[in-house]
Amino acid sequence: MTTRSNFGSKLGAVLAAAGSAVGLGNVWRFPTEVGNNGGAAFILIYLICVLLIGVPVMISEFVVGRHTHANTITAYKRLAPGSWWRIEGVAGVFVAFLILSYYVIISGWTLYYLVQSCLGTLSVAQDFKAGFSAFIAHPWWPVVYGCIFMGFTHLVVARGVQSGIERFSKVMMPLLLVIIVVLVVCSFNMPGAHDGLRFLLKPDFSKVTTRVMLSAMGQAFFSLSLAMGCLCTYASYFSSDTRLVRTAVNVSLIDTLVAIMSGFIIFPAVFSVQGVQVDEGPGLVFITLPHVFQMAFHGVPLLGSVFSVLFYLLLLLAALTSAMSLHESVTAYVHEAAHVSRPRASVVVSVACMLLGVACSLSFGPWSGFRVFGMNIFELFDFAASKVIMLLSGIVICLFVGWKLDRQLVYDEVTNGGTLRFRLFRLYLFLIRYVVPIVIGVIFVNELRQ
Repeated sequence: MTTRSNFGSKLGAVLAAAGSAVGLGNVWRFPTEVGNNGGAAFILIYLICVLLIGVPVMISEFVVGRHTHANTITAYKRLAPGSWWRIEGVAGVFVAFLILSYYVIISGWTLYYLVQSCLGTLSVAQDFKAGFSAFIAHPWWPVVYGCIFMGFTHLVVARGVQSGIERFSKVMMPLLLVIIVVLVVCSFNMPGAHDGLRFLLKPDFSKVTTRVMLSAMGQAFFSLSLAMGCLCTYASYFSSDTRLVRTAVNVSLIDTLVAIMSGFIIFPAVFSVQGVQVDEGPGLVFITLPHVFQMAFHGVPLLGSVFSVLFYLLLLLAALTSAMSLHESVTAYVHEAAHVSRPRASVVVSVACMLLGVACSLSFGPWSGFRVFGMNIFELFDFAASKVIMLLSGIVICLFVGWKLDRQLVYDEVTNGGTLRFRLFRLYLFLIRYVVPIVIGVIFVNELRQ
């Protein structure tokens, strides 16, 4: 029997898990949600949701993964043989596969903008909205960039847990944080820095509505990469002395830090340019920000190009660390269940995901007329994954760990066999048994309504 790989160090485990959580949602979706929901007040609610929702669910996924030391599907089969709970493992791997298929296309857009920034083409006057629309509608250029991005991801995952995922996480996560610090310093020196910081740091609770609270809950859930099978898979590589609670807290802190500092980068820049709104929505990264970078540094075009290169490099690194975890979630299952080598399993996953990715990309161009419930293929995959499967899986995870698993088993995992103290264990159980499933259910209903 082949010995299963583990992370070689506690730091590697934390950085890999943090890389799984840190993704496009931090640098793209979080600032968009902040802009749409009133700034600092939203951030405060978000922090509370991370603590009361995100951390308990993450601990629960860690418990399942570390206890079984198996891929997500096998983990649930071992813990609940012959029961319907096994569907949760299937859902986790399937949603990771589905998300990766369109995530590589968005990441390909990011790679394209990084290349254009390096070439200096984003520093000249142009209609960025028309340019972005033309690019994503092109029949093959987005696919080419998506394939290149998938190639990077594939090479890392195919190298294995320690030689691939852990080694690259130890390089990419510190590099990502360094780039963030550099961009924050640059952004703080922009003319609109004061207004941008005030928007982020001075709460206006008059803007807090039920919609804002639900948005904060949803962002806390999505940002941490919960219920995708990724964290459960990574936890299966944790050593027996890894502190699950501390790791969950550290991962959540890093994820939240990256998200908030991304706001420190974007909003001072946005407030520096007249006529640009903070609630620009999803087009913020690919339409609004290129214009902002151009205008904010109009006196020194070189600085605008450098800022743009660093920003899209940051976005690409965040996308890559998340894509690695999505890929690994599926690859681990194929590798272990089909009894094929890791390189061969990763090839199968990469090719299958790219085939679906091509369909997602073409849905913005030649296949844009094909609609299901009014959605193109890309939108349908995103809706099914993030609005339905992930949320329902989150509820099942809480019920499974809170009610199905033996309480002593859960306690032993979070305390490493009683060698660690976890004084909040009863509160943790209360949250995952009662509070978190209800909250996720509310988010689910809200997402369907929207």
